[in-house]
Amino acid sequence: MREKGSTAMLPATSAEMSRLLTAVRRGRVLTVAGAFREPRSLLVREIARRIASNFYDGVALVAMDPLHGGYGVRELTAELGSAPGMAEPACGRTDTASWLAERDILLVLDGAEQLGPDALAWLRKVLAVAPGLRILAAGRSPLAFEQERIHRL
Repeated sequence: MREKGSTAMLPATSAEMSRLLTAVRRGRVLTVAGAFREPRSLLVREIARRIASNFYDGVALVAMDPLHGGYGVRELTAELGSAPGMAEPACGRTDTASWLAERDILLVLDGAEQLGPDALAWLRKVLAVAPGLRILAAGRSPLAFEQERIHRL
């Protein structure tokens, strides 16, 4: 049986949801991968909602528009700076990395297949200097980060 969300059925059982919540708490990067955007998005947003209180600085959700055509570092940091859940604006590559390095925060990347190689490289560098940062991504394929956990739909 699948769990009911606010408007739709979650694409995860209670046991799967429990494992996913644990994976976010214990790991650095969890990617929900699958062909269809809506189930991936629904699942990562529900995980983020349930686990937000585990992070002192909460959750920052970056919902990437599939019609945008790709997100580089500049576009990603601009979206991050205006993301719901961000305590203060983060501007520019260096400022955003420094800001994230001081936070205990869950960064949710919904539509991660839109990230360009430069944005992925930047996120890897930020993970290396931001011990309180966790990434929860939803995309067609994994991010290919070190120590990434993958849940396939």
